[in-house]
Amino acid sequence: MTSEMNKFDTLLVANRGEIACRVMRTARRMGLKTVAVYSDADVNAHHVREADEAIRLGPAAARESYLNIDAVIEAAKRTGSGAIHPGYGFLSENGSFVSALEQAGIIFVGPPASAIAAMGDKSAAKARMANADVPLVPGYHGDNQDDALLFEEADKIGYPVMLKASAGGGGKGMRVVEKSAAFQAALEGCRRESRAAFGDDRMLIEKYLVQPRHVEVQVFCDAHGNGVYLFERDCSVQRRHQKVLEEAPAPGMTLELRQAMGNAAVRAAQEIGYVGAGTVEFLLDADGSFYFMEMNTRLQVEHPVTEMITGQDLVEWQLRVAMGEPLPCTQDELTITGHSFEARIYAEDPDQDFLPATGQLTRFTLDLAGAGLQSDQVRLDSGVESGDTVSMHYDPMLAKLIVHGVDRNAALATLNRALAALDVQGVITNRAFLQRLATHPAFKNLELDTRFIERHEATLFASHNYAPEDYASAALVGLHQLTQERESASPWDRHDGFRLNAPHTVRIALSDPKSSQSSENESPLVVVEGQRNPGEQSWRLTVNGQTFSASLTSLTGDAVAITLDGHRRRLQVQRDGNVLILVDPDGETRLVWQRMDAVDHGQHEVQASFTAPMHGTVVALLVEAGASVEKGMPLMVMEAMKMEHTMSAPANGQVENFHFKAGDTVSQGDVLLDFAPSE
Repeated sequence: MTSEMNKFDTLLVANRGEIACRVMRTARRMGLKTVAVYSDADVNAHHVREADEAIRLGPAAARESYLNIDAVIEAAKRTGSGAIHPGYGFLSENGSFVSALEQAGIIFVGPPASAIAAMGDKSAAKARMANADVPLVPGYHGDNQDDALLFEEADKIGYPVMLKASAGGGGKGMRVVEKSAAFQAALEGCRRESRAAFGDDRMLIEKYLVQPRHVEVQVFCDAHGNGVYLFERDCSVQRRHQKVLEEAPAPGMTLELRQAMGNAAVRAAQEIGYVGAGTVEFLLDADGSFYFMEMNTRLQVEHPVTEMITGQDLVEWQLRVAMGEPLPCTQDELTITGHSFEARIYAEDPDQDFLPATGQLTRFTLDLAGAGLQSDQVRLDSGVESGDTVSMHYDPMLAKLIVHGVDRNAALATLNRALAALDVQGVITNRAFLQRLATHPAFKNLELDTRFIERHEATLFASHNYAPEDYASAALVGLHQLTQERESASPWDRHDGFRLNAPHTVRIALSDPKSSQSSENESPLVVVEGQRNPGEQSWRLTVNGQTFSASLTSLTGDAVAITLDGHRRRLQVQRDGNVLILVDPDGETRLVWQRMDAVDHGQHEVQASFTAPMHGTVVALLVEAGASVEKGMPLMVMEAMKMEHTMSAPANGQVENFHFKAGDTVSQGDVLLDFAPSE
């Protein structure tokens, strides 16, 4: 096929968020006109604003908009789009969509339908990989899906095992089963997730390696028989089998191992007649053995780290290959320069089991200059801007923060500085959790495996033991905001502790949000006293008997410089209600701030009702109304942003009443059920 036959001048991007924005920027640089599609929930979304044209697909639900093949094709015809880029997710690995495009005479920027089908069915893919001499993990990949047979096969393989949706990917329909007693419940949960995400509930079972690393290889093939690998990425740090931090190249790789994995990945792609960008994922054991997991027949979320170390634009490669051109480089021309990390910024609360979060982003900025960083060091691929709304309907990923350095240590230091410079307000995110990961000693020391978060849960989610300097800094910021917001020329209207003919004193209560909700924990007390000098905030602070001379200077944006006894630090400041958040490259200080005369010393009553922790849909009620339950027993299942969340009994008691049934949509804060604890 010649390049002339495949030329197109208008590209429709059948996706949303940061990948849609990224593809359109590259397409425009190549001289192409760009078309976005959107649902009712995304009518004012960033990717819509960035496109040359945009077409409405339908209601907010993905199945009625982004997954509506007929609507997407009609949008392409209406705008004269000669090609469609699927991004990742939605229709990116849908063989029926590719076949429909072929019939409509529209170019699909991706592999042929036959290649998607070959890898889309994980069981069949395992057989193809065996033919291509690609190492496989022991497991069951058969067509017989009888529950009893699957249970028997799991026992043969030996626990722990991994249940995986045969048609799935992205962590959907995947669970680790530690013992036979938990197998049936896990199987039912995986099947529910798989049906909801893929319309297919077939399962495969594999031996779960206890401490493997997740290493994947970026491959690229063209229609002329050429195939290369653009080296590997380590994606071991995951939660719920979804990646959180990725890096390239993978640490500790020998040249021989890199070549062996790369060549195996290319064989895997060529075995199925692959064309375009793809990722072959492997489990790497401690002894250097590696096993094929799956192939993602699309561009991956983490592709920017590969771009950073190779200097190649993989989206441009995709478009050129779709135009019929040969690959831009041969294997010998590809090299590795430096090291790169990618941190996924999610709208979720890690301290609440990573529950998705929704709301309006009142602020979303990255202050590179203030953090002393250069644009060639840091890249923010974002699908949102300040003022955008985060919906319950789609994946909770807001952006990707990508950094580059001369080596791993330099790149990691840049990542920490960039995370500190990222100012996100209005919606709970995992930014602070990412900082805890990136600064964790085990992560720095390359102690990597797919259970990293689980193994280090005690330290990653521990309550903070803040130093006196942290309390002093938070108190100073709170005082500054208080005097800025409420300052008045009249002493009768002032709220900064002004006293006539006496030093003014303000007493402030500061506490960790995790502990401040309990009446059993007293807030660490900070006593602030001193005379404020004109034109600056100068205070004498006392924290549990330790005294500081303190001052604050406002910098650009929400950054401040705080000086304690001559030690000046630059901090990013955020405020969420009465919680002050101070961020620097070493981590985050998050403290509840209250004037002592406003502290509520009353007892907190135990509520006897469950409220929805996020917007979502009720999937299943697991007990009957009126049932007596024990602490920890699952009561109901909710789904939001394509993930299931099980709500369990907090104590022994009785479920008095459910307020919603399976299939109902609920909003954050809705009372889901009434629960009566046992006496």
